[in-house]
Amino acid sequence: MWRSTGRALVLPRSIRQNFSPNPTPAVVTSSPPSPSKFLNRIYPTFRSSRFFFSATECSPGEDEASHRAENSVKNPDFFSQEVGFSSVELGESNALSKAFGDGADEDEVGEGDRLNSMLELSIDGDALVGAEEVAEEAAAEVPEVNLDQLERVLSILQSTLPQEIGSSLDSLQELQLSEEFVVRVFQDAHVSGENLVSFFIWAIRKEKAAKSSRALDILVRTISACDDASQLEAYMLWDLIKELGKIEGIVNTDMLNELISIFWKLGKAKAGLEVFNKFDEFGCTPDGYTFYFTIEALGKKSMIDTAWSVCEKMLNSGGLPDVEKIGKIITFFCKGKKAKEAHLVYLLAKENNILPGRDALSFLIGGLCRNDESVLLALELLEDCPQESLKYENKTFSLVVKSLARIKDVQAAKSLLLRMVVSGPPPGNAAFNYVITGLCKEGDVEDAITLTKVMESRGLRPDVYTYSVIMSGFAKAGLMDEAFKVFIEAKKKHKILSPVIYHILIRGYCKLEEYEKTLECLKDMKEHTIQPNADEYSKLIKTLCLKAVDWRTAEKLSEEMKESGFYLRGETSSLIAAVKMLEEEITAVE
Repeated sequence: MWRSTGRALVLPRSIRQNFSPNPTPAVVTSSPPSPSKFLNRIYPTFRSSRFFFSATECSPGEDEASHRAENSVKNPDFFSQEVGFSSVELGESNALSKAFGDGADEDEVGEGDRLNSMLELSIDGDALVGAEEVAEEAAAEVPEVNLDQLERVLSILQSTLPQEIGSSLDSLQELQLSEEFVVRVFQDAHVSGENLVSFFIWAIRKEKAAKSSRALDILVRTISACDDASQLEAYMLWDLIKELGKIEGIVNTDMLNELISIFWKLGKAKAGLEVFNKFDEFGCTPDGYTFYFTIEALGKKSMIDTAWSVCEKMLNSGGLPDVEKIGKIITFFCKGKKAKEAHLVYLLAKENNILPGRDALSFLIGGLCRNDESVLLALELLEDCPQESLKYENKTFSLVVKSLARIKDVQAAKSLLLRMVVSGPPPGNAAFNYVITGLCKEGDVEDAITLTKVMESRGLRPDVYTYSVIMSGFAKAGLMDEAFKVFIEAKKKHKILSPVIYHILIRGYCKLEEYEKTLECLKDMKEHTIQPNADEYSKLIKTLCLKAVDWRTAEKLSEEMKESGFYLRGETSSLIAAVKMLEEEITAVE
């Protein structure tokens, strides 16, 4: 299976040893750490790579050796991070990159070319022996972890208070501390974050090699992965990072992001902001997730203005998180009454082809509609609503129609309404009423009537409010005959009318001094079991007294008021008496 004529694939010795019976190693090496949930979302999961794939699986330790050998070629700093070789020993990284380019000179390639040739897959002989040797070399350089010492350290961490860990660990004789040993403790301890931080502080004081970026990174991610991390653990970890941050290259962006995330979960906004402000000092560059976690932490304490200052830095840097988090940032600022600022976030996200979901977009449009000066921005955003989801956006579109009518841009509201009629989402009664009201206020009643016909053609029935708005438009223009026609039509379509409709007629007829029609409207109200209110009685009585000088009718209406449980104000009652006395004086003079 593995050989053909004149060609052979030679398995690395580290893989072939898997077939030897009963391997019993005295010590083990640490496996690669499992990334936290946060890193899983951002970066590829750590994977152990094999040189070959076959039906026979490789043991974890041997597979890791192959992984290290392969990564030594892909990443020139791999050995510096994983094994302990420096970039000087392996050659500069840019020189190593040239080694994999076309037509690179052997003199330019140097050590990088040696690694490349050792790992090169060949089918013409036994060239894979080079890869085998490199795998063995990488495995040999990984510090061994003494299992007995590891168990003793774990036992102390699991049974000792944080303040006593140092003295207890000092009692261990000939403890072989290394980066790999510290990492293995973090992976296997299953103790509180306080104990882990206390152990790490002790370890870096005892052994310089333990003071590594990798060990600190795993410590941070281990504590971050705990849903019940305490404030004390978070602040202990922060103090440790501030101390190690003085050493160049130990603290990185991922660690600080995880720490901000911890403070966010704990509701410690100011602490999260402090971490954010330390990025430059540690030589780290904030990314989209840095900004997101900081904004969320500040949002928990309603520190809207401070969160916006962080968001401005995000916009200036161009670094954005994923689409889900962009949507949350937009929603957060809209709730904080900063819709225009949220709109800037949306524009940058759109420019980077990160389009927030339908809910975030609808929320942003709603936020923009609250302020008169940003309604037109909301109108523009309707163009970004996906065509396939328009059927769910009736409420959003209707809100923009209402807002346009509110700022007296009735023609824009009408155009949007007609667009909804043609291409969706289908408008309901509310959208029509907003535009009809706006048109009537502008005196364009004929257009309003036309829209009612459009409503009916779409299976919608104009409601009482629609009719009352149109009647009000005619009444304001003094066209009471047209208003009465609409009233008659409303009575045909609706068995129950609102007092508002009658109020519009009464006021309109009083304005024209058509008192008989006013009284007929009052009578019609009672026949339809609609009780006139005190205000309508009072206005009608005043009009009859001042303009018609008809104190008799006014007096009858005052009696009706009393029967209905209303009481006439003293000034109105005095007015009736004054008009009556005036008439008597005129009669006496005559």
